[in-house]
Amino acid sequence: MFENIIKFSARKDYIERIFPEDYPEPVVKNIPNWFKDLEAKDPHTIKNCMPFLDALSYGYILKMPQDMDLKHGFQEDKKKYDSERKYSLNNPQFLNYAHETKHNDIHPLTQISGKCPFVEKNNFLPIYKIISPWIINTPPGYSCLFVPPLNNQDDRFEIISGIVDTDCYPQPINFPFVLNGHKYKTLKTVIKRGTPIAQIIPFKRNSWKMKIDKIENEKWFSLNFFRLSFHKVYRNKWWNKKRCK
Repeated sequence: MFENIIKFSARKDYIERIFPEDYPEPVVKNIPNWFKDLEAKDPHTIKNCMPFLDALSYGYILKMPQDMDLKHGFQEDKKKYDSERKYSLNNPQFLNYAHETKHNDIHPLTQISGKCPFVEKNNFLPIYKIISPWIINTPPGYSCLFVPPLNNQDDRFEIISGIVDTDCYPQPINFPFVLNGHKYKTLKTVIKRGTPIAQIIPFKRNSWKMKIDKIENEKWFSLNFFRLSFHKVYRNKWWNKKRCK
């Protein structure tokens, strides 16, 4: 049933120092409690919405490899931002791997000048990276889409989405991220080791060509009839089960 394998590789000494719960894992194991607690009796709640559930449960979760201290806010002169972001090495027995460092890897603002929405959202700070120890490998012809956990994002930050051809890229994949600066003008927090940071969705690379099609009114109204009971019809008639293990 599982024809394709996605492989996560890291240094032997790193894997031996961390707990299994810090490994990448199927995202279905990270369904949030608020969703589990929803009543399913009302057919119109998102508990019965298969597109929402598929986004919430398909793919794999990558987690924060070690604690990261975040602090930013105005300096005393109130003229510019003060920012400090560093990896915390309070638990070296778990965190001693190739990227163990107190130094940050950043993208300067000159790389995203102009009207890029990340600049303002990130409070005009450089774009910092989460350094990952994991090399990700997929079968030939398959790439991976990396996005913030869908329908389950962290309130404080989110990675910048991207696609990597993981069938041929032999290096760890790092993750630039932005703060939720629209909500937090100042912030002092720690992103704990094990915090979900990215949802990984493998896909087969294909070429596509767009087409615009006209639907006759009579057929359109007929199709629209099913929309009124979409939650039932979609699941029973068109939905396909998706599995990641």
